Amino acid sequence: MTTSPETIPSPLAPAPAQPRGAASLRGGGGLLRYLVVRFLLIFPTIFVLVTVVFFLMRATGDPITAAQGGRLAPAELARRIHAAGYDRPLIVQYLDFLGGILHGDFGTTYSDHQPVTTVLVTYGTATLELAFYALIVAFIVGIPLGMLAAWIRDRWGDALLRVLAIVFYATPIFFSGLLMKLVFSIRLGWLPVDGRADTGTELELQLLPHPTGIYLIDAFRTGDPAAVGDVLRHAVLPGVALGLLTAGVFLRLVRTNVIGTLNTEYVTAARSRGVSEYRLVTKHAYRPALIPIITVIGLQIAMLLGGAVLTETTFEWNGLGYQLNHYLEARDFVAVQGIVALLAVIVAVVNFIVDVIAAFIDPRVRY
Repeated sequence: MTTSPETIPSPLAPAPAQPRGAASLRGGGGLLRYLVVRFLLIFPTIFVLVTVVFFLMRATGDPITAAQGGRLAPAELARRIHAAGYDRPLIVQYLDFLGGILHGDFGTTYSDHQPVTTVLVTYGTATLELAFYALIVAFIVGIPLGMLAAWIRDRWGDALLRVLAIVFYATPIFFSGLLMKLVFSIRLGWLPVDGRADTGTELELQLLPHPTGIYLIDAFRTGDPAAVGDVLRHAVLPGVALGLLTAGVFLRLVRTNVIGTLNTEYVTAARSRGVSEYRLVTKHAYRPALIPIITVIGLQIAMLLGGAVLTETTFEWNGLGYQLNHYLEARDFVAVQGIVALLAVIVAVVNFIVDVIAAFIDPRVRY
């Protein structure tokens, strides 16, 4: 087979012109496909978690027998079980539960006869406020110490900070919380022992029209500096106890990624030009090392919400974690399912938002 010279492309010939915007369409298509897939993953995540909780809660029986089994006559106990529908086939109860969730009806709590949606709205803001305080502590403590550990890497200070990160991460929240209360509240008397605010402050916040449930915002709305200070003083110990858990993760992650960035070619070139090590860490290697932090924030939110159960119980912080512990003790299936469903939604949505931010910051995660 022969080929005419006209059919052989010249190596010096320009490449065929592509349609305008083709490259950007490819990149945009990759980003759009990535975001759509991540968004669709929210629904199976919530479905799996809610399903697991539903069947695990019923593996030990119905809540009426657990709460009233020894105090009611068998006939009355059977009547209440039938009225609540717990004698129906398990699959029927499960389908009714899913149908209620799809219509925004999470049922009514058995132990205190409140709509679950009311419980979620009333106490959910307290848990979100505590998670916000904990994230602030994690950023303030974990990121600077991680940068410091990278700056003094392979020295005794670096080893000390790595051990400190392990201590932060591995110490049980109830232990660190009780220790902080013993030192800063009982021994020194600097901070309140428990609660979200003093009684006078809580009454002042409740008198506000349309309170948000986030005490810090409501305290600012009152215009009373004493109320703002009281809310912040009550938030210090639970925020620090929960925040140090995540700070340990951030410390080690920032240290590892800053050291990795310091070994890249552009940092080596800057070092050869006489740029100080301090400036290399704080200017050149700092921002690229934050990308992994953003990608793990979603996982840390799940950890914070899980740790909020112990933190709120330790400090009597009346949020979803505190109420969840109460409803678990009462074997209130309906309340537990509703709270877990909300926590699953929060975790899934936060993970989606984090994935979106990470995709815009680092295009490599889209493919």
